[in-house]
Amino acid sequence: MFSFNKLQTKLSIPAAADALPGRADALPTATQHFVNGNPLKGPFPDHLESIYFALGCFWGAERIFWKLDGVYTTAVGYMAGHTPNPTYEEVCSGGTGHTEAVLVVFDPKIVSFDTLLKTFWESHDPTQGMRQGNDAGTQYRSGVYTTSPAQLDAALESRAMYEQALVSAGRARITSEVMAAPEFFYAEEYHQQYLAKNPNGYCGIGGTGVSCPIPSAVA
Repeated sequence: MFSFNKLQTKLSIPAAADALPGRADALPTATQHFVNGNPLKGPFPDHLESIYFALGCFWGAERIFWKLDGVYTTAVGYMAGHTPNPTYEEVCSGGTGHTEAVLVVFDPKIVSFDTLLKTFWESHDPTQGMRQGNDAGTQYRSGVYTTSPAQLDAALESRAMYEQALVSAGRARITSEVMAAPEFFYAEEYHQQYLAKNPNGYCGIGGTGVSCPIPSAVA
Protein backbone atom coordinates (compact mmCIF):
# COMPACT_ATOMS: atom_id res chain seq x y z
CA MET A 1 0.00 0.00 0.00
CA PHE A 2 2.85 2.41 0.80
CA SER A 3 4.43 1.88 -2.60
CA PHE A 4 1.10 2.40 -4.38
CA ASN A 5 0.41 5.65 -2.52
CA LYS A 6 3.94 6.87 -3.22
CA LEU A 7 3.46 6.19 -6.95
CA GLN A 8 0.08 7.95 -6.96
CA THR A 9 1.74 11.01 -5.39
CA LYS A 10 4.42 11.02 -8.10
CA LEU A 11 1.74 10.90 -10.79
CA SER A 12 0.04 14.10 -9.58
CA ILE A 13 1.46 17.62 -9.79
CA PRO A 14 1.49 19.11 -6.29
CA ALA A 15 -0.21 22.40 -5.53
CA ALA A 16 2.20 25.32 -5.33
CA ALA A 17 1.69 25.55 -1.57
CA ASP A 18 2.65 21.89 -1.17
CA ALA A 19 5.70 21.91 -3.45
CA LEU A 20 9.27 21.68 -2.19
CA PRO A 21 10.78 25.10 -1.40
CA GLY A 22 13.87 24.86 -3.59
CA ARG A 23 16.53 27.56 -3.37
CA ALA A 24 17.32 31.09 -4.52
CA ASP A 25 20.55 30.28 -6.37
CA ALA A 26 20.86 28.36 -9.62
CA LEU A 27 22.56 24.96 -9.52
CA PRO A 28 26.15 24.83 -10.83
CA THR A 29 26.22 23.43 -14.34
CA ALA A 30 28.30 23.24 -17.50
CA THR A 31 28.88 26.35 -19.59
CA GLN A 32 29.68 24.76 -22.97
CA HIS A 33 28.05 21.98 -24.98
CA PHE A 34 30.08 18.78 -24.60
CA VAL A 35 29.54 17.84 -28.25
CA ASN A 36 29.82 21.07 -30.24
CA GLY A 37 31.39 23.51 -27.80
CA ASN A 38 28.68 26.16 -28.10
CA PRO A 39 27.43 27.95 -24.96
CA LEU A 40 24.56 26.41 -23.00
CA LYS A 41 23.23 29.74 -21.77
CA GLY A 42 22.30 32.94 -23.59
CA PRO A 43 22.11 35.54 -24.74
CA PHE A 44 22.32 33.66 -28.03
CA PRO A 45 22.91 35.22 -31.47
CA ASP A 46 19.91 37.20 -32.69
CA HIS A 47 19.22 34.99 -35.72
CA LEU A 48 18.55 31.95 -33.54
CA GLU A 49 15.30 30.83 -31.89
CA SER A 50 14.69 28.77 -28.75
CA ILE A 51 12.11 26.11 -27.89
CA TYR A 52 11.70 23.64 -25.03
CA PHE A 53 10.53 20.04 -25.35
CA ALA A 54 9.70 17.40 -22.72
CA LEU A 55 9.39 13.81 -23.94
CA GLY A 56 10.53 11.52 -21.16
CA CYS A 57 14.01 11.03 -19.73
CA PHE A 58 15.98 14.06 -20.87
CA TRP A 59 19.22 12.13 -21.49
CA GLY A 60 17.93 10.46 -24.64
CA ALA A 61 15.65 13.34 -25.59
CA GLU A 62 18.53 15.80 -25.73
CA ARG A 63 20.62 13.56 -28.00
CA ILE A 64 17.82 13.43 -30.58
CA PHE A 65 17.95 17.20 -31.00
CA TRP A 66 21.68 17.92 -30.83
CA LYS A 67 22.13 15.60 -33.81
CA LEU A 68 19.91 17.71 -36.08
CA ASP A 69 21.56 20.05 -38.58
CA GLY A 70 20.77 23.64 -37.67
CA VAL A 71 20.62 23.08 -33.92
CA TYR A 72 23.09 25.47 -32.31
CA THR A 73 22.97 24.13 -28.77
CA THR A 74 20.91 22.00 -26.40
CA ALA A 75 20.68 21.76 -22.64
CA VAL A 76 18.61 19.80 -20.15
CA GLY A 77 16.72 21.14 -17.18
CA TYR A 78 13.46 21.32 -15.28
CA MET A 79 10.34 23.37 -15.98
CA ALA A 80 6.57 23.74 -15.71
CA GLY A 81 6.53 23.08 -11.96
CA HIS A 82 6.67 25.19 -8.80
CA THR A 83 10.05 24.72 -7.11
CA PRO A 84 12.81 27.25 -7.94
CA ASN A 85 16.21 25.78 -8.85
CA PRO A 86 15.34 22.17 -7.98
CA THR A 87 17.80 19.30 -7.81
CA TYR A 88 17.37 16.13 -9.84
CA GLU A 89 16.48 14.20 -6.69
CA GLU A 90 13.80 16.73 -5.79
CA VAL A 91 12.26 16.58 -9.26
CA CYS A 92 12.26 12.76 -9.18
CA SER A 93 10.50 12.79 -5.81
CA GLY A 94 7.40 14.29 -7.43
CA GLY A 95 7.49 17.18 -5.00
CA THR A 96 8.35 19.96 -7.47
CA GLY A 97 5.84 19.50 -10.28
CA HIS A 98 8.55 19.96 -12.89
CA THR A 99 9.07 17.88 -16.01
CA GLU A 100 12.45 16.98 -17.52
CA ALA A 101 12.88 19.32 -20.48
CA VAL A 102 15.33 20.03 -23.28
CA LEU A 103 16.25 23.52 -24.45
CA VAL A 104 16.79 23.56 -28.22
CA VAL A 105 18.39 26.64 -29.76
CA PHE A 106 18.18 26.51 -33.55
CA ASP A 107 18.71 28.41 -36.78
CA PRO A 108 15.31 28.53 -38.55
CA LYS A 109 17.07 29.08 -41.90
CA ILE A 110 18.62 25.61 -41.58
CA VAL A 111 16.08 23.59 -39.60
CA SER A 112 12.42 24.59 -39.58
CA PHE A 113 10.27 24.72 -36.50
CA ASP A 114 7.98 22.19 -38.17
CA THR A 115 10.92 19.78 -38.41
CA LEU A 116 11.53 20.13 -34.68
CA LEU A 117 7.84 19.55 -33.93
CA LYS A 118 7.72 16.49 -36.18
CA THR A 119 10.85 15.14 -34.48
CA PHE A 120 9.31 15.75 -31.06
CA TRP A 121 5.99 14.03 -31.78
CA GLU A 122 7.53 11.01 -33.51
CA SER A 123 10.25 10.41 -30.90
CA HIS A 124 7.99 9.45 -27.98
CA ASP A 125 4.46 8.41 -27.06
CA PRO A 126 2.55 11.61 -26.21
CA THR A 127 -0.56 9.75 -24.99
CA GLN A 128 0.80 8.36 -21.72
CA GLY A 129 0.17 11.15 -19.22
CA MET A 130 2.59 11.16 -16.31
CA ARG A 131 4.87 8.51 -17.73
CA GLN A 132 6.93 7.47 -20.71
CA GLY A 133 7.23 3.73 -21.10
CA ASN A 134 8.46 2.22 -17.84
CA ASP A 135 9.41 5.64 -16.46
CA ALA A 136 6.58 6.92 -14.26
CA GLY A 137 6.24 10.29 -12.58
CA THR A 138 5.38 13.92 -13.24
CA GLN A 139 8.92 14.51 -14.52
CA TYR A 140 8.27 12.25 -17.52
CA ARG A 141 5.18 14.03 -18.87
CA SER A 142 5.20 15.35 -22.40
CA GLY A 143 5.15 19.03 -23.29
CA VAL A 144 6.05 21.80 -25.72
CA TYR A 145 7.01 25.13 -24.17
CA THR A 146 7.15 27.93 -26.71
CA THR A 147 8.94 31.28 -26.88
CA SER A 148 6.73 33.19 -29.34
CA PRO A 149 3.06 33.41 -30.34
CA ALA A 150 3.91 31.94 -33.75
CA GLN A 151 5.55 28.92 -32.11
CA LEU A 152 2.55 28.43 -29.83
CA ASP A 153 0.10 28.51 -32.73
CA ALA A 154 2.20 26.04 -34.73
CA ALA A 155 2.63 23.70 -31.75
CA LEU A 156 -1.11 23.64 -31.02
CA GLU A 157 -1.89 22.98 -34.69
CA SER A 158 0.66 20.17 -34.83
CA ARG A 159 -0.81 18.58 -31.69
CA ALA A 160 -4.26 18.52 -33.28
CA MET A 161 -2.90 17.04 -36.49
CA TYR A 162 -0.90 14.34 -34.76
CA GLU A 163 -3.74 13.45 -32.43
CA GLN A 164 -5.96 12.84 -35.46
CA ALA A 165 -3.29 10.58 -36.94
CA LEU A 166 -2.92 8.66 -33.66
CA VAL A 167 -6.65 8.17 -33.19
CA SER A 168 -6.97 7.01 -36.80
CA ALA A 169 -4.27 4.45 -36.01
CA GLY A 170 -6.28 3.18 -33.04
CA ARG A 171 -4.24 4.89 -30.35
CA ALA A 172 -5.27 7.15 -27.46
CA ARG A 173 -5.57 10.93 -27.49
CA ILE A 174 -2.59 13.17 -26.75
CA THR A 175 -1.94 14.24 -23.16
CA SER A 176 0.97 16.59 -23.91
CA GLU A 177 0.77 20.11 -22.53
CA VAL A 178 1.49 23.01 -24.91
CA MET A 179 2.04 26.45 -23.43
CA ALA A 180 4.21 29.54 -23.41
CA ALA A 181 7.49 28.62 -21.76
CA PRO A 182 7.71 29.11 -18.01
CA GLU A 183 11.12 29.48 -16.37
CA PHE A 184 13.69 26.85 -17.30
CA PHE A 185 16.05 25.69 -14.55
CA TYR A 186 19.28 24.15 -15.83
CA ALA A 187 20.03 20.66 -14.55
CA GLU A 188 23.28 19.69 -12.88
CA GLU A 189 26.45 19.45 -14.99
CA TYR A 190 26.55 15.65 -15.17
CA HIS A 191 23.15 15.57 -16.90
CA GLN A 192 24.21 17.89 -19.73
CA GLN A 193 24.84 15.86 -22.91
CA TYR A 194 24.84 12.77 -20.71
CA LEU A 195 24.76 10.22 -23.52
CA ALA A 196 27.75 11.83 -25.25
CA LYS A 197 29.73 11.37 -22.03
CA ASN A 198 28.20 7.93 -21.37
CA PRO A 199 27.45 6.34 -24.77
CA ASN A 200 26.07 3.17 -23.19
CA GLY A 201 23.89 5.05 -20.72
CA TYR A 202 20.14 4.62 -20.29
CA CYS A 203 17.85 5.90 -23.03
CA GLY A 204 14.14 5.18 -22.69
CA ILE A 205 13.06 7.25 -25.69
CA GLY A 206 10.85 5.56 -28.28
CA GLY A 207 8.05 6.61 -30.61
CA THR A 208 4.66 5.19 -31.52
CA GLY A 209 5.51 4.31 -35.11
CA VAL A 210 2.77 6.66 -36.31
CA SER A 211 4.00 9.38 -38.66
CA CYS A 212 3.24 13.01 -37.83
CA PRO A 213 1.61 14.57 -40.94
CA ILE A 214 3.21 18.00 -40.81
CA PRO A 215 5.79 19.35 -43.26
CA SER A 216 9.45 19.27 -42.31
CA ALA A 217 11.08 21.48 -44.94
CA VAL A 218 13.07 24.56 -43.96
CA ALA A 219 10.71 27.51 -43.54
